[in-house]
Amino acid sequence: MQEASGRFRVTDTHEETYAERDPGKLTRASGSQEFSGDIEGTGRVEWLMCYGDGAAEFIGMQEIEGTLDDRTGAFVLTSAGSFDGQRSQGSWTVVSGSGRGDLAGIAGTGTWKAGPGREASFQLSYELR
Repeated sequence: MQEASGRFRVTDTHEETYAERDPGKLTRASGSQEFSGDIEGTGRVEWLMCYGDGAAEFIGMQEIEGTLDDRTGAFVLTSAGSFDGQRSQGSWTVVSGSGRGDLAGIAGTGTWKAGPGREASFQLSYELR
């Protein structure tokens, strides 16, 4: 496995509530990111979130398009994480068969940590088959 690390910055977000709960709510959120470090490019993510007592759990699909290991292409990750009211953290798994371009055949897993604010760090263990 190879290791990639770096940062991403959330450049745009939109969130809407689709169900109120007591306590909390269920929401859909989307966002765009700019990646730097071992991945250079852009990302977009769609989340389903459940809030309760100021914290949240979420799942999502994230696509990254750009350059990794001097290869250009795109791939999709499943992501699951939590938000404690200030910071978020989560894990990634590359969706099998989602790689395009020079990143076709990518597989791997990773983690990320964000906040407070729009900056995050990431780590991705991957292989290109």
